[in-house]
Amino acid sequence: MERLFRVEYYSPRVREDIESWPVDLLARCDELLDLLEDHGPQLGAPHSKAMGGGLFEIRPRARSGIARAFYCFCSGRVITVLHAFVKKTQKTPTRELLIARERLRNVKRHG
Repeated sequence: MERLFRVEYYSPRVREDIESWPVDLLARCDELLDLLEDHGPQLGAPHSKAMGGGLFEIRPRARSGIARAFYCFCSGRVITVLHAFVKKTQKTPTRELLIARERLRNVKRHG
């Protein structure tokens, strides 16, 4: 079955960061990205959350921890994963959000 959307990465480093996660968290992230390719903006809680201003996050959780991957919808049916990290605290660190928002601005400006 052909996917409705296609996932791309802001840079190779973003995918490398995700691939460095514990295997169960990586597997869950990839499952959520597959769901995102199938459902696009219709994918909602608990898998995805709108962060405002066109920024969204997927919320992988596994035995080894919790992670976040920020993404946006680009022209056509492209989803760009902007930034990803493993959470160490309950609240998403401001620095991680700032990185994602800056990359979102870059994507919108150039893309």
